[in-house]
Amino acid sequence: MKYKTLHRWDVDPKQAMQIQKQLRDQLILEKTRESYELIAGADVSYDKGSDIFYAAVVVLELSSLRKVEEASAVSRSTFPYIPGLLVFREAPVLLQAFEKIHKDPDIIMFDGQGIAHPRGIGIASHMGLLLDKPSIGCAKSKLFGDYKEFNLGPKAGSYTPLTHQGRTIGAVLRTRDNVSPVFVSPGHKIDLATSMELVLKSCQGYRLPEPTRQAHNLVNKVRVEGTRPATSGGSQIDLFS
Repeated sequence: MKYKTLHRWDVDPKQAMQIQKQLRDQLILEKTRESYELIAGADVSYDKGSDIFYAAVVVLELSSLRKVEEASAVSRSTFPYIPGLLVFREAPVLLQAFEKIHKDPDIIMFDGQGIAHPRGIGIASHMGLLLDKPSIGCAKSKLFGDYKEFNLGPKAGSYTPLTHQGRTIGAVLRTRDNVSPVFVSPGHKIDLATSMELVLKSCQGYRLPEPTRQAHNLVNKVRVEGTRPATSGGSQIDLFS
């Protein structure tokens, strides 16, 4: 897969926030295609306090949830941990993993936020712009917004809106009966209703949908096995190369 170069990554937090504000206006929050055959999931992992970041991308056939391709990458990042700016720590290594993917997915699901973000552009939205692909944020916890927990039913498929100042920015969605919900928000080139539909369609008996669940499992396997980036030249070692 190829991606766009929309800005520099060697920026400070103030510059990073300005980049987010500039990119936010480029987001398309409506459905841009009628069908989806291949869905990718992406996730990043790292050890606490480490500057070594691991990324994994898994591509599945949406109808069967059969894995058709996977790739991983490892790299270093020096950008500080700041909630709301995680994309500047995680996107560079994610882009390295996406570059290795040959099966071009129709849509990508991220373990993170779409527009349910303080500046309206979480990692799913940001990466959707960079990859020029429809994207969904499906996070395990809330970053931003408000919701009424008592409105959320116990059955799979139940949801309640996630809002900010009266505007719906996502949904708190139950994917399994009596199990903690996930936080879904559109990233880019998709609407909220389709985002929820695809999250539910790609669940297979687990709380997390298969694209991000499998990416999560893969990236942690890569991290535990201890792959390390090269010390110079910006190259990387990869378990699947």
